[in-house]
Amino acid sequence: MKYLSCLILMLLLLSCENDGPDRNPFLPEVNFRFDLNLNLPEYNRLNNVGNPIYVDNNGVGIRGVFVMRTGPENQFVAWEANCPNHAPNDCSTMLLDGQNVRCPCDDFEYNLFFGQLLNPPDDGSRFFNLKPYRAVLAGNSVIISN
Repeated sequence: MKYLSCLILMLLLLSCENDGPDRNPFLPEVNFRFDLNLNLPEYNRLNNVGNPIYVDNNGVGIRGVFVMRTGPENQFVAWEANCPNHAPNDCSTMLLDGQNVRCPCDDFEYNLFFGQLLNPPDDGSRFFNLKPYRAVLAGNSVIISN
């Protein structure tokens, strides 16, 4: 009976599927933590909804991070600044354009509220949306991390 229980348990564990998000093959995983003090002038734009900033400090993301307040309830998002459909290269750092970012490699445009690719081509290829990072308000600082 003990062996049968073990066999059933192993079959259940092996039959589970991974429902997690697809890993982007273009972007390496990086670990970092960075605090944005909302009292400092360089992060002052984050005090208003829909005013993104680009954080290009060394060691923050791959090519930096775009951060934006998305709601009045202290909701923030943070996205990788490297084009999600290109490995890091000379043209892969995206450019801020209002509440969107644009990849200079291919002119793909992404929305900073949702990270969604806005102009995907109809060629049937697989394209990735922006890579998200954690963004949490703690006191008067936004902590971005992966």
